[in-house]
Amino acid sequence: MATYKQHTGDKGEDYACDLLVEKNFKIIKRNYRYGHGEIDVVAQDGDVLVFVEVKTRKNLEFGYPISGVTKAKQRQIRKIAEAYLIEHDVTDTDCRFDVVGVLLQGNERPVIDHIENAF
Repeated sequence: MATYKQHTGDKGEDYACDLLVEKNFKIIKRNYRYGHGEIDVVAQDGDVLVFVEVKTRKNLEFGYPISGVTKAKQRQIRKIAEAYLIEHDVTDTDCRFDVVGVLLQGNERPVIDHIENAF
């Protein structure tokens, strides 16, 4: 059974994927897990493989969603991305890390920020 937090995160990831597709990204994989970590979205932007971290919040009590991607989280995402590259035998491909912040505001349209090459 999904928790309230998981439901919020899933909703944010749906919005993020919709935005990426609108920007002509191809979604390759959602929720790629390795060890205890996860990359929310693996996508293709032209010739570039993009690892996307999605942060979703329902309010600004703890700051903007993107501020939740700490240095420790960035290190974890890099390690998981390396595992993805090895597992899928990806070589000679440019890669980058993007962050999508989703602020859900009740019944209003969400505020979505997409930072390419975020770290």
